[in-house]
Amino acid sequence: MAENEKREIRENDIDLGSVKIADEVVAMIAVYAAREVEGVADMSVGSTSSFLKRTGVKMPASKGVKVEVENGIVKVDAAVIMDYGYNIPATSGKIQTRIKQAIENMTGLSVADVNIRIAGIRMPETEE
Repeated sequence: MAENEKREIRENDIDLGSVKIADEVVAMIAVYAAREVEGVADMSVGSTSSFLKRTGVKMPASKGVKVEVENGIVKVDAAVIMDYGYNIPATSGKIQTRIKQAIENMTGLSVADVNIRIAGIRMPETEE
């Protein structure tokens, strides 16, 4: 563990070694947190995802999210598909807040940036 990543150990804690959290785990936390927000239809990985789904390739659990963790500071880029009819700025703000809270609460890391890209809108099914 790097010198600046050491945390103060409270008297009830036992130091048995270091804990390392993979970037993929942080990204998965961000995906699940974003999906909890009303108005988020899914996460997006771009045009290749639909091709890969058709060919039977399983998509990673962290699809649509890229994280960078450096010195205990997290930067998140998330691409979301929103449901039609939701206010984009308000929903994006909720997504940012939810991702930040989830990562900080579950990992103890500090989140500096949560960038949201609206990759698409899911239109409601219409009966013909």
